[in-house]
Order: sequence, then C-alpha cells, then structure tokens
Amino acid sequence: MSKFAIQATQIRAVLGAKEVLHNLDASIPHAKWTSVVGPNGAGKSTLLKVIAGLVQFDGQVLFPMRDEKIFNLKKNAQYLSWLGQNEGSADDLSVYDVAMLGRIPHQGLLNGASEKDHLSVTNALKKTQAWEWRDRSLGQLSGGERQRVLLSRALAVEADILLMDEPITSLDPPHQVDWLILVRELVAQQKTVVSVLHELSIALHADELLIMQNGFIEHHGECSDLRTRAAIEKVFDHRITIQQMGDQWVSLPNI
Repeated sequence: MSKFAIQATQIRAVLGAKEVLHNLDASIPHAKWTSVVGPNGAGKSTLLKVIAGLVQFDGQVLFPMRDEKIFNLKKNAQYLSWLGQNEGSADDLSVYDVAMLGRIPHQGLLNGASEKDHLSVTNALKKTQAWEWRDRSLGQLSGGERQRVLLSRALAVEADILLMDEPITSLDPPHQVDWLILVRELVAQQKTVVSVLHELSIALHADELLIMQNGFIEHHGECSDLRTRAAIEKVFDHRITIQQMGDQWVSLPNI
C-alpha cells in the first residue's frame, strides 16, 4: 500500500484570468503533518482547495490510501475534513449545532443525529475547550472562540485527512500550542494533516514542509533538513533566518 495519502500531479489552477498554480506535483505522506508555507500570493490556499475539490483545476488528485473504488461526494466528505480561513456560519446557530454540521456526511437524508454523532461532537468540543459554550450562539463568541468552534466542526467529521487553511490566525499563543498538541494527537491516530500556516515557528514543528512561491513548489522536505530551512529563508528574500533554540527551530527576523 502507498505511503502517500495524497498525490497531486500536473496541477494547474486559474482564478479569474490569472494562473495561480503552474503544473505542480506534490505527494503528501500518510499519517504525518505537512505544513504549506510561503509568502503571500504563493498559491498555498489554492493548492489546499484543489486537494479539497473546492476549485476547478487541471491535473489529477489521487488518494492512494482509500479502499473504496467509488469516490462520490458523500464518501469524499467523510474522508476529507476542511477548515478554511475566515469561514462563516450562521451566527444564530448554537455552538453545539455548528459542531454537529461536521456530522452531516455521516447522516442519511431523513435521519436525525445518532448517538455516535452526539458522542463525536461532544469529544470534538471538549478537545478544543469549547464545550462550556455549547448552548451559546456563534455570534456571541470572540474571533478566537469562534475559530475553536469551527475547528470542532472539522474534528467532528473524524476524517482520515484534515485540511486546514490558516487555522490558528485568530488564536492566542496558548491556544496555538493547544492546536499543535491536537495535531500531534491526530497524527498519532494515523490521521494525515495538511495545514497552511503563516506562523513559521509553529509550522517548523511539522513533520514536513511544502514551500511555495509564485505558484510553484520550491521545496518539499523534512523540517530537520538543512535544505528545507535554507529554502524557507530564500522564498522570504532572506528577511528571516531559521535558528535552533534548544531542541526547536524558530523563525527570527533579519533586522
């Protein structure tokens, strides 16, 4: 069986009149955390949306770890979980009901929520420390609290692959650390996580970095690889430096 969870080949995407991805090839490893980084306009979010099937593209995206021969929309929604940046949801919905939206791919058209659905939602809300707000409306929450609820919705899917675009931008530092711990737990459960992050010091905790610039993949490798750190510095015009502090790699500005 393939060691890759996602294989994208010759991906080309055009938004409006502009080509934003240029014949990309990318292989994302199974049961690891891959973080996509690069400057603004590099095509990071578009690549994630291509994998999620949210934008039109030329090329091919395969999921070699899947057992099913038929890849329909419902199976896709069960297998892939998506958390986009600046995502909205009805402000009058309760936190619990928003998280329950993540269970829709598992429900029949005429069936209500099952015991399994309620258990999954409860677990997801507790993992993001949002359980105490379960009866509040989404509109009553701060930006960071709202983001944790949307993360709960993504977790409630219990998908094999989680795609997250800027998932920690609204979170304060302690909850960014909580997110990091949660990702490690998911990987330990043999889940595949792909994230787009601007927070390089957080991204450097990933198993692998996929580094993009101007719609191309400049480098894809392990964070521990010297070439990976050199590629990061290059795409950011050497305005940052990657240095080791203790047993961690951090991004520091070159002033």
